[in-house]
Amino acid sequence: MDLTDLGWNSFFESAFLALARDELVPGRVLVEHKRQYRVWTEAGEIVAEISGKMRHGAREPAHYPTVGDWVAVIPRADGGKAVIHCLLPRKSKFSRKAAGDRTVEQLMAANVDVIFLMMSLNQDFSVRRLERYLTMMFESGARPVVLLSKADIFPDWARVSKEVEAVARGATVLAVSAVDGTGIDAIRGCIGRGITVVVLGSSGVGKSTLINLMAGEELMDTQTIREDDDEGRHTTTHRELVVLPGGGLLIDTPGLREFQLWETTAGLESTFTDLDDLSLTCRFSNCRHETEPGCAVRAAIDSGKLELVRLQSYQKLQEELRSLEKRRQRMSDAPPKRSR
Repeated sequence: MDLTDLGWNSFFESAFLALARDELVPGRVLVEHKRQYRVWTEAGEIVAEISGKMRHGAREPAHYPTVGDWVAVIPRADGGKAVIHCLLPRKSKFSRKAAGDRTVEQLMAANVDVIFLMMSLNQDFSVRRLERYLTMMFESGARPVVLLSKADIFPDWARVSKEVEAVARGATVLAVSAVDGTGIDAIRGCIGRGITVVVLGSSGVGKSTLINLMAGEELMDTQTIREDDDEGRHTTTHRELVVLPGGGLLIDTPGLREFQLWETTAGLESTFTDLDDLSLTCRFSNCRHETEPGCAVRAAIDSGKLELVRLQSYQKLQEELRSLEKRRQRMSDAPPKRSR
C-alpha cells in the first residue's frame, strides 16, 4: 500500500525529512492499546512501542501517539516490536476533556480530514448535545458533517434536517439510512483516496453499521438499540483506523456517554455565529445579554427570532470553558511535586 493511500502528504513529508535519520521510516497508527501500537508502514503492518526517551518526555496523555497519528519508527529485521522515536506534527485533532475529575486532554483522533457526527432520529436526539459536539468539531480543523441516522424509521426527517441546518451553520447535514440507502451516495462523496474520516456519536446510532457498509464487509460488530428507551449498547470498545477498499480511511470510536469540552475559542464562536452576529449590534460591546439596555440578543428572543434555550446553551458552554481554564491555571501555578 502506498503511503498516500494512508493520508501521507507534503505536510508530513516535510516534518519527517527534517528528522534526517536514515534508519527511521514513517508509519501511521492504526490501533493503540495500553501504549502498544499497530502501525502501518510502506512495508506493511508492524507492532511498535515508544522509545524510553519519548516516554520520559511525554508529560501528558496528548504527548503520546493516538489513532491517526503519523510517527517515525525503526523496524526490527527479526520481526520484533518496532520502536517509535518521534511523533510527527498533527495537521488536525479532535479532543475532549478526559472523563472524570482529571483536567487533561483526551485525543479521540488525529490528522482527520472529515468528522462524521452521527445522531439518531429517535427520542435520544438532542440539539443541545449537537451544539456541544459542534464546538469541538469546528475547533478540530477538520470538516464537520452531521449524519442523522435511521431516516427510514422517521418519516419527518426532512423537517428535523432543516432544524439542524439552522443550528449547524457551516456544517454539512445529511439524513442517512443503511436500510433504504438514503444519503449513502452523499456520504461516499465525502470520502476519497487519502481522506481520513472519524465517526463519532452515542452508542446505537449506527456508527459500526455505516463502517461495515462503506467497507463492504462486516468489520465491526453491531447491535440493535433497546426498544424500551432507545438507548444503544456499546459495540465498539476501541478506536481503530480502517482502510476502505474503494479508497479513504475511517476511524470508528466507542459510543460516548459524556462529552466535556476541552480548550476552544474559535469552535464556540463558529457554533454560535448567530449570537455573535447579534452581539455586534448590542449597545454595549461587553453586553452579557442579561438586563442591559439595547441588548440585540434579548430583543431577538423577545421577538421570537431566537430561542432562549440557545442563549442558555451558549452561556453554559462559556461557563464550562471558563471553569476549565481556571482549573488548568491552578494546575500550572501549583509547585511541582517532589519525588520521594
